[in-house]
Amino acid sequence: MDTYLDKLPSFVDEIRSIKDIIITNILLIGQIPSPTFKEKRRSTAFLERLAEFQVDECTTDGYRNPIGIIRGKSRGKPPIFVVAHLDTFFEQEADHNFTVNENTITGAGILDNSLGVGILVSLPEIIRKLNLQFESDIVIAGVIQSIGKGNLRGIRHLLKTWATPIRGAVCIEGFDLGRLSYYSHGMIRCEVECNISESSEVEHRFKPNAILILHEVINQILELRLPQKPRSRVIIGKISGGLKHGIIAYDATLGFEIQSVSYKMVHSIFDDIQDIVDGTSHEYKVDLSLNVISNANASKLEYNHPLVKTTSAILKKLDIKPSSMSSESELSIFLSHKIPAVTIGITHGDHYHQRNSIMEIEPMYKGIAQLIGVIMAIDSGVCDE
Repeated sequence: MDTYLDKLPSFVDEIRSIKDIIITNILLIGQIPSPTFKEKRRSTAFLERLAEFQVDECTTDGYRNPIGIIRGKSRGKPPIFVVAHLDTFFEQEADHNFTVNENTITGAGILDNSLGVGILVSLPEIIRKLNLQFESDIVIAGVIQSIGKGNLRGIRHLLKTWATPIRGAVCIEGFDLGRLSYYSHGMIRCEVECNISESSEVEHRFKPNAILILHEVINQILELRLPQKPRSRVIIGKISGGLKHGIIAYDATLGFEIQSVSYKMVHSIFDDIQDIVDGTSHEYKVDLSLNVISNANASKLEYNHPLVKTTSAILKKLDIKPSSMSSESELSIFLSHKIPAVTIGITHGDHYHQRNSIMEIEPMYKGIAQLIGVIMAIDSGVCDE
């Protein structure tokens, strides 16, 4: 391990020398709108770019996940997966033009996850520049239908249908450099919809307001007694509804997420909230529905797993302070399939999920060197126990 750890600082300068290629890929991919379920244009550009970089194989799986393969020297070694999700939170109508300055790139979706996809598609050129060869095949996968209602369908299908064992995996997120995710909390993401028909035959003593009814649901959720062990929480994330200031809201939607280190506890809290929704619906004589948007099982690598310890050593070698955090993303699907994996970030930035999201350019080169180091670690056997 010491051999490639010692090489990592010199990799940073080598990677910086091809910054024009890397930034071009970030712009080329990132300025193509790619909302969940509408990733086709970005997926096509991703494959075309991989073909231009002459990877050994370009293809899609049965779910239209674009895949490039760099063949390794040993046919007997299982492949190493490097993945990033292609979809972003922004609709096609949003302005996807990026602004490039000397030190930053600004634009909608740059940190989640256009930067990650741009680095992923640059990987063949980066490997070529560093003159690296691997024992294992490197499978470069841009996965679709990941965030929100996509519910990680792209990666679920890819792993379910992949025919061979997988040696290990790295999941790329644009933000934040230093993150080291090796565990996923159990999670259920939900929406509560309240609909009040103007022509309802139900007699109301007081005219109901959909927003105020959801406010009552929120109050009752906040009154739930959640355990400190297993650690659990309910995050109220969004609420929307109504038509205009002077009209009672007939429709409103509440979005929230249940998280716990125990998926059993997640389900228990979900059942409690289902009772709250049903009780409120009966009390106010309105239509309330609780809908599951996405979910993830609780899963993890132990901190003393060689992949976790080695990734931490790679970060420290590059003078990056590791910060562990949960990741309810592609990582959770790899771990639930008993495939060792980590999620890492590429750079620093600001305004994470906003239209004026900003990434810093210079830290990116260390972030990419970190990625190469983790791939080399897996190829050297840290996941083979």
